[in-house]
Amino acid sequence: MTTSPGDPRRLRELVLLRRVRDRIDREYARPLDVEALARGVNMSAGHLSRQFRAAYGESPYSYLMTRRIERAMALLRRGDLSVTEVCFEVGCSSLGTFSTRFSELVGMPPSVYRIEAARATEGLPTCVVKVVTRPVRNREARFPGHG
Repeated sequence: MTTSPGDPRRLRELVLLRRVRDRIDREYARPLDVEALARGVNMSAGHLSRQFRAAYGESPYSYLMTRRIERAMALLRRGDLSVTEVCFEVGCSSLGTFSTRFSELVGMPPSVYRIEAARATEGLPTCVVKVVTRPVRNREARFPGHG
């Protein structure tokens, strides 16, 4: 059974999906999994994953990891925390998984990014740094000056 975009059931579901996305944005550093997110909006994990992907173009887990990597990038640019400290600060429990996902999204390992980011963004306003360094899924990651 398909629903039209204006269908009240579909609109309610979109509201729930937005709540999930907002929760991920707020609580990215906490332990979150798809089952817990789904329970929070009374959906099954499978249904949430399918509907979230349909609405936002990626799975809830992928969205969560992108938020974590985005925050990690900001912390690494600051330069006062080690890669391991940043990993745990953004809610990742495995340095290996964090480094792998970081490299996939950003195009370089976090240790290299930490050095390069300080050099490449020196003197730029924070609002510009945020735009030019935001991780973008499904597109070749390009670091300012490397591309």
